[in-house]
Amino acid sequence: MEHYLTMVHGIGSITRWSKPIQCKFLFKVKNGSDGGIQRFKARLVAQAYVQKYGIDYNETFAPVVRYSSIRTLLPLVMQNDMLIYRKDVTTALLNSTLEEEIYMQQPTGNVHPGKENLIC
Repeated sequence: MEHYLTMVHGIGSITRWSKPIQCKFLFKVKNGSDGGIQRFKARLVAQAYVQKYGIDYNETFAPVVRYSSIRTLLPLVMQNDMLIYRKDVTTALLNSTLEEEIYMQQPTGNVHPGKENLIC
């Protein structure tokens, strides 16, 4: 839950232009090799499949590297006797900037008392 602490959301009132996305918690139990419980996992997912292209959003993309770029860089690394390091940014989507504001309903079971009509 350390990513939850990055405070990428807040609570606000519904405007007439906002169309909040529903969300739900997903829970999973990870079992170890002996069959016992190793750890519990929980995540909050937005049910964005109800959005319509051209109305609720205009474009989607995921920044990934092309294989042709990797095939170009690997020979250069080998020729120059360089080292290759790998890095994964787990909260890259949380830290990217958006042009539009996105609103989400408060998760079931985590609704703030007295603020039931507000959105995230």
